[in-house]
Amino acid sequence: MIIKFLLIVACSLSGYFIVSQYHAFPLSLIGLVAGFFLSIFVIKLEQVIRKLSLKVIFGGVIGTVLGLSIAFLLTWGVKFMPGLGKQEIVPWEYIYVTITFILGYLGLVLGSKKSEEFHFPRSQSSKGGGNPDYRILDTSVIIDGRMADICDTGFIEGSLIVPRFVLDELQQIADSADHIKRSRGRRGLDILNRMQKSDDIRIDIVDVDFPKIRGVDAKLVALAKEKGGSVVTNDYNLNKVAELQGVKILNVNELANTLKPPVLPGETMIAKVIKEGKEVGQGVAYLDDGTMVVVDNGIKYMGKNVEVVVTSVLQTAAGRMIFSNAKDDEHNGISTQT
Repeated sequence: MIIKFLLIVACSLSGYFIVSQYHAFPLSLIGLVAGFFLSIFVIKLEQVIRKLSLKVIFGGVIGTVLGLSIAFLLTWGVKFMPGLGKQEIVPWEYIYVTITFILGYLGLVLGSKKSEEFHFPRSQSSKGGGNPDYRILDTSVIIDGRMADICDTGFIEGSLIVPRFVLDELQQIADSADHIKRSRGRRGLDILNRMQKSDDIRIDIVDVDFPKIRGVDAKLVALAKEKGGSVVTNDYNLNKVAELQGVKILNVNELANTLKPPVLPGETMIAKVIKEGKEVGQGVAYLDDGTMVVVDNGIKYMGKNVEVVVTSVLQTAAGRMIFSNAKDDEHNGISTQT
C-alpha cells in the first residue's frame, strides 16, 4: 500500500510539473489529475498482470517486440517508396504510427495467446514425466465450489487451467431452460469469478480445442495427455476413464475423504437416526460431514439422537461408511452385529 501511495504521489506531481511548464496554475491542475488517473491505471494493470502466468507474460513481451521490429522494418522501407517518402500522397509519419500500433497489438495478443501452446520438453528422468503445475479444472469441480474453498485456505498456489470448452459448457448450463441446471451454471460462473479474484492462485483461460473429439470429458483427457498435466475433478466416471488412459487425476472427493478425522472401532459418537436401513432393524444416520452411520437394531431410535459405539469402518470410492451399535444395547449385553 505504501508503494502504491508513493506511485500515485509521484505520477500526480510529475503530471503537475510537466503541464506547469507550459500553462499557469489553473490549467496545470490538469496535469495533476492526468497523473493521478495514470497511476490508477498502472495499479489496475499490475493487478491484471499478476494473475497471468509467466509463460503468458513472456509470450506477450516477445510478441510485442517482434511486432514492433517488423513495423520498424516495414516503415523503414515505406520511407523510400516513391511519393510516400516525400509526403506527396500522405504524410508517412501517419503510416508509421498506424503500422506500429497494428503490429504491436497483433504481436502482444498473438504472443500471449499462443504461448500456452508452447511447452518445454520434460526430462525423461523426472518422476512421473508430467507437469505438476498444469492442473486442469473440469466443469463439475468448478460448480461444486469446494476447490475455491481449498484455494482460499492457501493450500494450493500457482495457476489453475480452465479450457475454453469448459467455460463454454458452463455458459451453456447457465443459459439452460431448466431451472436447476441454470442455477448450477450460474453458481459455477460465480465461483470461477471468485477464484479469479484470489491473490494466491491464477485462473488461466486457455483457448484450446480438439474439434475431432466429442465430449468435454474426452477433451479434458486429451488436453491433460498433451500437456502432461492433471485433471482436477469430482466426477467418478471421468476419474476412471482418465486413469485408464494414464492421466493423473486430482479428485476432490478423495481429498475430502482423506481429511476426515479417523474413526476407530470402540469409539462413541452421537448420531440421529433418520431412516431405515437395508437390513431388518437397521437405522441410518449421518454425521455433519455427510458420513453415513449404520446403526444395528437402530430402527427403534427413529428420529432420536442416540449414542452409538463404532464396530467397523468401510472405506468405499463413494465415501466412508461407519457401522455401529447403540450404546444402550451394548450395556444390556445385546449383540446385534451380523
